[in-house]
Amino acid sequence: MVSAPIDPVLLSRYAESVQGGLPRAIAELSELVRIPSVSWDGFDPANVRASAERVAALARELGVFEEVEVVQAPAADDPDVLGQPAVLATRRARAGRPTILLYAHHDVQPPGDEAAWESTPFEPTLRGDRLYGRGAADDKAGVTTHLAAIRSLVEVAGDPDLGLVLFVEGEEEFGSRSFSTLLERYRDRLEADALVVADSGNWDLDTPALTVGLRGVVGFNLRVTTLEHASHSGMFGGAVPDAMLAAIRLLATLWDEDGAVAVAGLTSREAETPGYDEARLRAEAAPLPGVTPIGRGEILSRIWNQPAITVTGIDAPSVQNASNTLVPSVRVRISARIAPGQSAEDAYRAIHDHLAANVPFGAVLEEDGLDTGEAFLVDTSGWAVSDALASLEEAWGRPAVEQGVGGSIPFISELAEVFPAAQILVTGVEDPDSRAHSPNESLHLPSLQRTILAEALLLARLNAREG
Repeated sequence: MVSAPIDPVLLSRYAESVQGGLPRAIAELSELVRIPSVSWDGFDPANVRASAERVAALARELGVFEEVEVVQAPAADDPDVLGQPAVLATRRARAGRPTILLYAHHDVQPPGDEAAWESTPFEPTLRGDRLYGRGAADDKAGVTTHLAAIRSLVEVAGDPDLGLVLFVEGEEEFGSRSFSTLLERYRDRLEADALVVADSGNWDLDTPALTVGLRGVVGFNLRVTTLEHASHSGMFGGAVPDAMLAAIRLLATLWDEDGAVAVAGLTSREAETPGYDEARLRAEAAPLPGVTPIGRGEILSRIWNQPAITVTGIDAPSVQNASNTLVPSVRVRISARIAPGQSAEDAYRAIHDHLAANVPFGAVLEEDGLDTGEAFLVDTSGWAVSDALASLEEAWGRPAVEQGVGGSIPFISELAEVFPAAQILVTGVEDPDSRAHSPNESLHLPSLQRTILAEALLLARLNAREG
């Protein structure tokens, strides 16, 4: 299926509209970045509430939505815990037009080590053509894209017949724990013919992308215990296994000699990938000179279509607090990315069974804090994908890459389950230098402009399409 091109005169009008509105979009994005809306436990939830209220105010200012409200729902796994506030704005379709849901999230990751930032994390800072700040890319840029694209649609096309749903979540970075409850509670208002999830990235600074594959995720805490209490390492070292020794030996079994995952039962997916060489990997991932890549096969296949396991945290005595003792217990956080085609439950069971089968020295293992999210593959055969690819090419001046992503967006599989007839589009503003989740997160502003234009053109196409 191929979408007809936008009339050149109309395309020019949208391009002028987006360009004229860019200063306002950047100002609104900067305002949102200044709100430290970290959704994790231990951070002030009032900031997430303030962020949601500001997004809702910006949605009301568009003047197109019939209802705009800040909503909350209990966590799916604990009805006594209230999830973080989200924004839901809706407008019913008219004249047989389809309805499109625009998703983004306004919560952000913690800033991490502020000493590693070249500017204050929650003070948007312009350096060159990039805007720096936590959330500037992930995912307040997604919020900004939706708002600016709708504004451009109204400016060029007038009062649209297109149905619009704006859903801006407030806890994506903390596991989307109330997402299922929100879907259940507001299902009628969230239902749409096409869903745009603006939480991914583009191929590079000059080439757009539509994300069509996402790995799943399994994360849990593993405690390794060998002793009832700490003992003097000089008196008993060499005869009694400490927990650190057992944990190191056990964790090392998760990978083979070249760093590929060595857990029986974790599967890979066979699929072609675009060209991507080691030089680009080094430029984007920044391994130190002499540090070699890990894994086997094509580089993008390792990232998109194979499992990966990372130890993302360790609870153990710090170097400063180290004493000459045998450590009795160590806790680590294991994060696994799961190839499309395997369920998160099966992957977790494979890792659990591997650890149990390889535990050294009779150490005792305990697990808790399990989080899972399913992998997802986009059906690219529908009209919405065709319209999106055409809009991206018109806005960027070159064809879009249909890419996989090594990361995970677990709620997409929930959306697909609840709305099986809806077509799902995964878009984004990030680029390989955005450093989402890391210090010095940033947004390439020319990419923001082109992304807004692409979404405005997509909305224009849908506003002209029979439902």
